[in-house]
This record gives sequence, C-alpha cells and structure tokens, in this order.
Amino acid sequence: MRIIGLTGGIASGKSLVSEILEELGAVVIDADQLAREVVKPGTGPYREIVGFFGEKVLQPDGTLDRRALGGIVFADTEARKRLEQITHPAIKQLARDRIEAERRRGTQAVFYMVPLLLEAGLSSSVDEIWVVHVDEGTQLERLMNRDKIGREEALRKISAQMPMDEKMKCAHVLIDNSGTPEETGLGFRV
Repeated sequence: MRIIGLTGGIASGKSLVSEILEELGAVVIDADQLAREVVKPGTGPYREIVGFFGEKVLQPDGTLDRRALGGIVFADTEARKRLEQITHPAIKQLARDRIEAERRRGTQAVFYMVPLLLEAGLSSSVDEIWVVHVDEGTQLERLMNRDKIGREEALRKISAQMPMDEKMKCAHVLIDNSGTPEETGLGFRV
C-alpha cells in the first residue's frame, strides 16, 4: 500500500484537495481530525493540556477551546512545542492504527493529510509527498477571512510554519490552489 503525505501551508487548501480526492474515491486520513479525537475530554492528552495550559483553554462544556489554545501556541514557541509533545505521539499512534486498518482492507493507497508533515519529521513515514501551495497574498487573505483575524495575527500563524518555498522543494507532486476550487479540481483525474 502506498502512503501519500498531503501537506501544505496554513490556508493553502489542503482540505479542499482532500475533499476532491475523497470524491474521486481515495482514502484520506486527516491528522487534524485525529488531533481532535485524541484530545476529547477524559483522554490522557486532554488532561495533560489542561494541566499545562489551565482551564482558560476550555469551553463551558469542558471541551478544548481550540481558538484560545491556538492563540497561545501561535504566540509562544515553547508553548507550541509543549502542545506538540503532548499530542503528537497520540496522533501518530492513531494514524498508524487507521493506516494498518486500511492495509488489512486491501486499500491500494492512503492519503495522510498532515499540515506539519515536514516540520514534524514525518516525511520518512510516507512514500511520497504532495504539497498544496498558494502564493503569499492569497494565503494571507484566505487565512484572515477563514479565521476572522487581522493581518498581524495571520502573519504570525504563517511564520510559525515552514516557509511554503521550503515545503515545495520536498514535494513529489505540487498542487497549485491559487485559483478557484473548480480550477484546483480540474487538475485531478480518475
């Protein structure tokens, strides 16, 4: 079974590309979704996050307030590293479990969508890397609109990740998502 790492910068359109791939019948395992699963109330990572960051990262219903937590970790490199130390091992294990389940089903290829695939040193765990990219202006505008944030906060989030040019150098396949969703979808064939 081939494991294809799907990555790109923040607000580059990884989710759009994964939706297109799924519509074409591909299996996509989304690390962001796995990250939500491993921090559900009562899990070990959840307890560690609350213990480290405090109750200020909780919503009234007791679930994690991802926006509040993001505001902390995108502004503080050490806090981001600690969050990654807490969550990454659990996410990696859940991903391995899901990939193994697909292998047992006889799936020929799995797309593992990981925003920080390269930053987390996961490139050796995939057979090839597909990078979704956009130009800087489009990325900034999409991030500001998507997250309803100002330019300064958006730039801080973008700069917390590996530069797009560096990610693109690691790609086996580049997917330009600077245009419309329809234009991005036209590049895919069954």
